[in-house]
Amino acid sequence: MTRKIALWSLWAGFIAYVLWLAPPFNLEATVTLLKNIFTLNWTEVNPVILSLFSLIGIWLFIYSALLFFDGRMQQTPFWPFALATVGAGVIGLLPYLASREPNQEFSGQKDAFLQLLDSRFFGVIQTLTTIGLFAYAVIFGDWAGYWQQFLGDRFINGMSLAFCLFCLLFPTVLGDDMARRGLNNPQMFWAVALLPLFGPLVYLCLRPPLPEPSIHLKQARDAY
Repeated sequence: MTRKIALWSLWAGFIAYVLWLAPPFNLEATVTLLKNIFTLNWTEVNPVILSLFSLIGIWLFIYSALLFFDGRMQQTPFWPFALATVGAGVIGLLPYLASREPNQEFSGQKDAFLQLLDSRFFGVIQTLTTIGLFAYAVIFGDWAGYWQQFLGDRFINGMSLAFCLFCLLFPTVLGDDMARRGLNNPQMFWAVALLPLFGPLVYLCLRPPLPEPSIHLKQARDAY
């Protein structure tokens, strides 16, 4: 119950901050930024901001690789919250984290989508993409310009803090995913949890796949 209260409080507090305490919202600048990003007019976007925006998407993929399995065992599946996260970032994710019950099991067969999320190939692709985004921001980014926008623009400010919250919240689901895979290793947990972004990415690359029921067990269950 304490965990749920803390997560719901964080959700409400972040919304309150964005609405009333964050820097002013510049609608015209935000629309122009999103238009340039989605129309691939990236030369008009600060590489730091473009990379940050893309890394929010990387976080969605990371959480999806854990929570689509977790959601199968919950009363409410994860996919509606995944869609909400696409549109609202961490504000869409937090209600799922706050309402889910601790779960260390997975049952049933993995369809093609779950097999992709469970594959190490998926983790490797996300890791290589992230390295490329960081390199792009570090080499070509206007960090002074980003900092000015962080202090003066609500969208950039909120997106930056949302990125930090994605890092902070990952340990709340990591332990259950490790248990589902038979990983009883506190050192691994803390190594992944304390290394922002790259810890979860390395975990996706190295974690063993979830076991599925054997074909004989499945046949016996179907016959029953």
